[in-house]
Amino acid sequence: MPNDERPVPADRRAFLRTALAGAGTLAAMRTAFAAGDAQATPAAPAATPPASGITGTIRLAHLTDIHVQPELGAEAGMAAAFVHAQQQKPDLIITGGDAVMDVFEAKRGRAEELRRLFQGTLKRECGVPIRHTTGNHDILGWNKKKSESTGTEADWGKRFACDLFGEARTWHTFDHGAWRFICLDSVQPKGDGYVGYLDEEQFDWLQRTLRDTPNGMPVAVVSHIPILSLAAMTYGKPRSREHVGEETTISAGEMHTDGTLLHDLFKKSGNVKVCLSGHVHLLDHCRIDGISYICDGAVSGAWWKGSLQGVPEGYGLLELRPDGTFDHRYVNYGWQARK
Repeated sequence: MPNDERPVPADRRAFLRTALAGAGTLAAMRTAFAAGDAQATPAAPAATPPASGITGTIRLAHLTDIHVQPELGAEAGMAAAFVHAQQQKPDLIITGGDAVMDVFEAKRGRAEELRRLFQGTLKRECGVPIRHTTGNHDILGWNKKKSESTGTEADWGKRFACDLFGEARTWHTFDHGAWRFICLDSVQPKGDGYVGYLDEEQFDWLQRTLRDTPNGMPVAVVSHIPILSLAAMTYGKPRSREHVGEETTISAGEMHTDGTLLHDLFKKSGNVKVCLSGHVHLLDHCRIDGISYICDGAVSGAWWKGSLQGVPEGYGLLELRPDGTFDHRYVNYGWQARK
């Protein structure tokens, strides 16, 4: 995590977090987009009761991998997803990274166009509290050759993501109701590409944050790249017997390379109940040592070209109870790809 990121002005942060509640388009609450089928996942087991005086279930919408772009009707698709999600009356929305498609390799003009598309659509369509997670596609110019960047631009790298989302930095924590939310920055540089893990500064911060969390306060962790995922093990793998008998490997860019270390930290804390991610555009829910790892499908599906491996365009919807139990379902918001 670079130490030279400039903080985003407080007024811009406030603007983007609330996304101008009461926007005119939202007030109409358009109903043209059908709910589609929802896939439910089982509730987690009960946790230690939260601190006294904190009550109420939080409804959270997890919208990840939006990949907004001018092509394939993606701007309208993003708007449809936000309208549909808000019809579920969430208390909070968290985006899971890869908001734009993409600035990692994009030249300056394209990056500015994508920034305008995302922020403009958010301003028009989002009227509830919102926080953000950084994905690899939200980081400006790390592929210097393709982006023609020098690395000296004022908003280069993760500074672009901070400005895009109105966050002071790409990892942060906040409390909402009885729950503590921890949004991590999964994406670390490697040459002109990236790999998934937490750098030392962020890992130390995470340890302190979990240590300082009151006993019994449930924690939800959000990362772009999955911390642990079955979907990441199958993503992009050839379906043949050519390599049967060899060791199974997972790309360092598809799942956290420090996932087991993080799991041990979460298990030790006793407070972490659910970890949400996206990145691979597939859907899974695995539970280990009482901690649920949920990878939600993408708002963009297969990058606005339809469903991916049977997972349609959608978002996660969670009911987070004060006792640390929760329900999760994946909601198809009815988008039809414009191929």
